[in-house]
Amino acid sequence: MTRSSLRVRAVSAALLALAIAGTASACSSKETTTEGGGTYTIWDPYPQFTDDSDWVRLLKECGTSAGVSVERTGYDTTDLTNKALLAAQQGNSPDVLVIDNPVISTLAEAGALTTTDETDLDVSAMEPHLLGAGQRDGRTYGVPIGANTLALYYNKDLLAEAGVDISTVTDWSSLTAALVKVKAAGKKGITFSAIGTEEGSFQFLPWFWGAGAQLTALDSPQAVSALTLWTDWLTAGHAPNSVINNTQTTSWQEFASGDYAFGENGTWQLANAAKLSFEYGIIPIPARAGGTAPAPTGGEFISIPVQGDTGRYAASRQLVACLTSGDNLLTTDTTLSYIAPVAAVQEQQVAANAELGVWVDAVKAAKGRTGDDLGTRYPRISEPLWTAVQSALSGARTPPEALSAAQRAADSATN
Repeated sequence: MTRSSLRVRAVSAALLALAIAGTASACSSKETTTEGGGTYTIWDPYPQFTDDSDWVRLLKECGTSAGVSVERTGYDTTDLTNKALLAAQQGNSPDVLVIDNPVISTLAEAGALTTTDETDLDVSAMEPHLLGAGQRDGRTYGVPIGANTLALYYNKDLLAEAGVDISTVTDWSSLTAALVKVKAAGKKGITFSAIGTEEGSFQFLPWFWGAGAQLTALDSPQAVSALTLWTDWLTAGHAPNSVINNTQTTSWQEFASGDYAFGENGTWQLANAAKLSFEYGIIPIPARAGGTAPAPTGGEFISIPVQGDTGRYAASRQLVACLTSGDNLLTTDTTLSYIAPVAAVQEQQVAANAELGVWVDAVKAAKGRTGDDLGTRYPRISEPLWTAVQSALSGARTPPEALSAAQRAADSATN
């Protein structure tokens, strides 16, 4: 069987698994070109950026440097995944695809993406643990454009009133002790998102991993300790019942009200943090026994989809190399509130804004959700995990019961 027929079958399976309903109109046409010019299509998950934005200007500039014209379309993240799979099935993929890092495994398994070896993309400067989110079976399927992750924002004024020295908050025990003081002072403790979606898993993972748990053993004692921490906080009134339905946005709104001492959220809230009516600070999420807990990485990869005309890869490679060069990464990651995937650029970011230091540390400790060779198994593990969190926080099951059920569901879904 040829690679082309294998790819079509794999993409069809991925489309079926995602229950995609699409039409040919989802794909844009493009000119047949060689390296010496023509129009190259780029799809990204940033529909908020208009044609006069810094991001789109950079795309156009990189096109000019590569000697081609760039036709860019921005999609919602979920919509982009579906359209990318459909385009691969129809043999009409964009030349360059900017895609959320957990989706790389799905597209790679479907045969929709080239490897960096095939297109001769240089990824040697990238942080290995960030690059890992775009790797599968020893192959790399793109270049990270930047990363974001989670940390704890805190209300300086509220903690001062409660007599909490933030420098003493270094592990779960000291964090809980701080919440006890906050409650005793008549204030509210901590807010986060535990909604029954990927956002809920994303926010729980720092505590899960920070306890030493692994996604292949959802019912381990370490995992139980993490879920027990959250349920104990709700029981004691340190966290509100609203976390069960909170998205990361509504959780931020609770923190921004000034009523909470801590809020778990990400780099993407920095612009909103600058508008807060109170002084705030940021600390890494502590691991159970101290140190920085591994938080999941967010952010996108720039990949080159498989093309029938392999002569297009040379210009596509130039576009990707331009977009991920040091100077352009600095500009782009500032625009996207990302931490750069290259150590030298991270240093430039911190030099320009010392507040980013804590985020660089958090990203250095972060993990890819599809890492540990989970690949496309991750979504089938994540759903039972967020279901367990919901079940325990609502009181429907104890943490051990909820996580035992989650492990059984994960086993059934992945075997």
